[in-house]
Amino acid sequence: MVDINFSLVLSNILNPPVLAFFLGMLAVFVKSDLEIPPPLPKLFSLYLLFAIGFKGGVELVKSGISQEIILTLLAAMLMSVIVPIYTFFILKTKLDAYNAAAIAATYGSISAVTFITASSFLNQLGINFDGYMVAALALMESPAIIVGLVLVNFFGTNQEKREINWSEVIRESCLNPSVYLLVGSLVMGVLTGEAGWEKLKPFAQDNFYGVLVFFLLDMGLIAAKRIKDLQKTGAFLISFAILIPIVNAAIGLAIAFIIGMTRGDSLLFSVLCASASYIAVPAAMRLTVPEANPSLYVSTALAVTFPFNIIIGIPLYLYGINMFWR
Repeated sequence: MVDINFSLVLSNILNPPVLAFFLGMLAVFVKSDLEIPPPLPKLFSLYLLFAIGFKGGVELVKSGISQEIILTLLAAMLMSVIVPIYTFFILKTKLDAYNAAAIAATYGSISAVTFITASSFLNQLGINFDGYMVAALALMESPAIIVGLVLVNFFGTNQEKREINWSEVIRESCLNPSVYLLVGSLVMGVLTGEAGWEKLKPFAQDNFYGVLVFFLLDMGLIAAKRIKDLQKTGAFLISFAILIPIVNAAIGLAIAFIIGMTRGDSLLFSVLCASASYIAVPAAMRLTVPEANPSLYVSTALAVTFPFNIIIGIPLYLYGINMFWR
């Protein structure tokens, strides 16, 4: 069984996008001047979100709406609410309410890049997955932000409850660029179907892995630069950033097994449960919870959980699926 697990890890590591991530990290460690010009990573991110959202919409038309899809989407939203609540109380044993809520919201939300890397891994292994998982991706990003702010309001140490513009928070969490583009491209895929896919396939599929390679190269540069921030987190948060994704993935796999998802969909769902946001949630927390230390919730998600998931987590979760889906 160990050999099977090792072969999955090796297969994932030898995936070009993951190798590009290592290349970016190595550039920082050897003090190379390599860098991706600032406007390009943003463009890469927008392209990847659009491509996966559009393809997801096309696939959703093919599969149609079923009980499994409805249950999966409901489970996705439920996980994005439950995870920040239970992780908050774990974190609060060592941290104040503000930092605990910010980190909990980060782990209750998702990483679209981890999801895209898992999709690439499944394609490499020839394992099919359904397009509706993109809808689960979009639905899981926002609720954790709202739950995090509710936790701050209830458990914050300030005597006076802070005035939170909830309409602005909800608008920002539901209409931030990544969610907006994902949902918008998903709708485009549903409306245009196979005919639209044939027209956009050279753009949305043939260039996908090349763009993902450069995007993960940039992510490797950023993650390596964030490693020094881990000195501020301590052993507790580093352990949390590795163990909690495994726990969340296990819960996700149990839900997937009960619902009856396919192997590919189960992996993507577990990856969504196990990932942590390092873009949308940190941006919201900086704005609404200034008492929280960004170096804690950004470095744990980006410098620990993200590399762990794309290097070890994804093949580990698939290994669990292969054991129980027999």
